[in-house]
Amino acid sequence: RDFNERCAQCSEVNWGLTDGGRFYCRSCHNVTERTREVVNADFISNARIQTISKGLRKQEKTDGGCEWYVCEGFQLVLKKQAEALEALGVCPQMKDEILCNFWRHYLQKSKQAYCNRPAGETVKALSVCDSSTDVDSEPERPSLLHLSLSESEGDLQTDCSFASSTSRVSESTSVCSGSVDGSLYLMKNQREKLRMTMPMTLSFCYMALLWLREPMTLSDLLRFVVEGHIPYLNVFQHFPEKMKLCGLDLKIFCVESWPVYEEVYNKMLELAAFLDLPRFPDITDSCFLHPDMLCMKYLMEANLPDELHNWTCRVVKKICIGEADFLTLVPGNKSTRNVKYDVLAAAVIVVVLKLLFLLDDHYEWLLSDFAEESNKNNKEGGPYFEFKKWYKVIKCSLDVEQKKLDEERAKYLWRCEKPLFYSAKKKSKVLKRRQMVVNLQNQFGKLSGSVQPAEKPKPSSFQLSWSEENTDGSCFHGHSLKGILQEKCGLLTAMNPAYWLCTVKLCTEKLCGHLAHYREVDFPQSYHFVLRLFSFILRIQPSYIHDEVCVIEHKLFNKKLCKKSKYNTGLRK
Repeated sequence: RDFNERCAQCSEVNWGLTDGGRFYCRSCHNVTERTREVVNADFISNARIQTISKGLRKQEKTDGGCEWYVCEGFQLVLKKQAEALEALGVCPQMKDEILCNFWRHYLQKSKQAYCNRPAGETVKALSVCDSSTDVDSEPERPSLLHLSLSESEGDLQTDCSFASSTSRVSESTSVCSGSVDGSLYLMKNQREKLRMTMPMTLSFCYMALLWLREPMTLSDLLRFVVEGHIPYLNVFQHFPEKMKLCGLDLKIFCVESWPVYEEVYNKMLELAAFLDLPRFPDITDSCFLHPDMLCMKYLMEANLPDELHNWTCRVVKKICIGEADFLTLVPGNKSTRNVKYDVLAAAVIVVVLKLLFLLDDHYEWLLSDFAEESNKNNKEGGPYFEFKKWYKVIKCSLDVEQKKLDEERAKYLWRCEKPLFYSAKKKSKVLKRRQMVVNLQNQFGKLSGSVQPAEKPKPSSFQLSWSEENTDGSCFHGHSLKGILQEKCGLLTAMNPAYWLCTVKLCTEKLCGHLAHYREVDFPQSYHFVLRLFSFILRIQPSYIHDEVCVIEHKLFNKKLCKKSKYNTGLRK
């Protein structure tokens, strides 16, 4: 009855006693380290003996938790992400063999584990925490958590010099963070290295997927993260109870923004170079990441005719972007261009649409009118593809899906279910306030009759699905391109002899980050609509697809551009 503290798990005050004399919560059955105070009259009169539970002295300082390092927190995050990917169908060896080896190599290269810390490199205490430091004469090496990616492996082999040095400041840093080195991790000298961040966990996962040549692109990976199939946002709430997370740890593990494609991709390239990885396994024409395979997937999702795949294959072969030497990642090789497989495939489709339909807000509508008239008289074979009809069907579906996506992002609650606190003193207040908020939400929900949130949809490789069985004619996969093609020298060529370039010269400025500048007002609406469609499918900005389109165009029309450049130079002379 005298124990009135709130339960750390459910915030209730409903305690019972175990056979060992410890308090346990009758509501959630959480057992604490606290034991009952026993008054022994046979010992000394008016004296109270308080039993103290066995355990390390350092564990008592952190409110029942154990000492843990930031790298162990990231290791747990990687483990959860790898398990989620395995549940999605990724090869089981990704976690225990590929990702685990990458992570060990990173810890060794960054001198966080599996190595001896160089002489002269010491850990300095921060002046952020003003509390006094209680230094033991012979500091023990803190016991590390069993959080290795492989179940058969043991703890991280952190070097003793680092552990001993860090344990001397663990008392002072524990006030500012739950981890031993949370404060030290955010020091300026740590930023000079490739410091681990939450987006880098996705870079590790994508690097492992790419090594195994799994049929999952980076855009798919990030979409599964946003949809909640892969732990990333508020993943720290899955940490064990003994890993106390507070203060500066929240700056490291708490994420309040969606992962960005370019950031994750660039960090993956830095990681591969930092780890000195060899050439990745070749991307051949039988791999899912090959442009021919990805073009087929995106043509199906964009509801475009199957016959366009022949044209995408011709473009890929013409400019030699289907070769293994071009597609395979070689870490640290600056002479080769790094390939974004999903963006490359989408850009190839855009170039093919420009070749056949021009996309200048005029020619594609003329071809559509011609196809519509031909369909009225066509009684044999499949219908001719009508760009105008396809535009209306796709625009309607795209607007609905985009609105749904915007609403889901606007309604997303960034606060996690597990309460967070920055110090042990404020813990009881935070738990009480959190419980009050939950109770109020439940009461108002019952009064307003709000609908319970639906279950998460099952993960799918396609965001937009089209079935040829539909009788409303909304599926264009089987439509023919005969209305816009003509036979010339035994080959089908486009009736349209013209073509307009997105840019005549690519930008060489490294600071801008783009090879070509894109503004919607400078380009036809049809072209922008196609970019918008694929930017929704890939969940990236249209400007990145536009960059890749410009690069493909310059490869495709390189000879004509060179001739034009020489002609203009001659005119100037």
